[in-house]
Amino acid sequence: MGDLEIIYQDAYFVAVNKPPGLLAHRSAIDRHESRFAVQILRDQLGQWVYLVHRLDKPTSGALLFALTPEAARKLGSTFTDGRISKTYVAVVRGHTVTEGVINYSLKEKFDRMTDGKAHRDKAPQPAITEFRRLATVELPVFVDRYPTSRYSLIKVKPKTGRKHQIRRHMKHVSHPIIGDTTYGKANHNRLFKELFKSNRLLLAATELTFFHPYRQTLCTIHAPLDMSMINIFKQLGWDTVIKKRL
Repeated sequence: MGDLEIIYQDAYFVAVNKPPGLLAHRSAIDRHESRFAVQILRDQLGQWVYLVHRLDKPTSGALLFALTPEAARKLGSTFTDGRISKTYVAVVRGHTVTEGVINYSLKEKFDRMTDGKAHRDKAPQPAITEFRRLATVELPVFVDRYPTSRYSLIKVKPKTGRKHQIRRHMKHVSHPIIGDTTYGKANHNRLFKELFKSNRLLLAATELTFFHPYRQTLCTIHAPLDMSMINIFKQLGWDTVIKKRL
């Protein structure tokens, strides 16, 4: 893997388009991994960078860093105050409603290796996710108990930042994301692997808007879809929809 695609940079912040399968930072869970977005970008820019938010390893898209500790602190308060908006696109099982809001509290998720001392008696935390359907497809393939298999392309806006929130919420409403090996459906994941050579989670962070603490303005960063998702969308007949609505 070479350099990361830089999609935004100023004197205080830099954003990259993280490919799927790359850890944002070193993790005890993936000890075998030797490359991380933080390390790659540090070497690429020749300076320290400070991660200000997270993307799951299998999720691609906009990942934002600060270039100084002060900038990281200032932007951290922006995240805390909710002055940030994230937009994702995802492929999910089934035909969703046209638009919806998932208001379902989530129990905090812990990793056995990294959260050993965390308090595990917390009550479920409020979690809200908005989504809008962009396109649908029905494949003439038997997977579950029906002769055809339905899927939706959706745009998702999480209003809170719980761990794995989008993935857990879509599972909760019976529309798990394709390629999700933790919360998804194995038979649909296998179908996409067989038909479209898809070996990834079909979830991408396509837009990030935050209040710039130095410029005192809103800053919007767009992350183009990577070719693995574009190729799958084209095979599903969604290339026109992507160009018009993402």
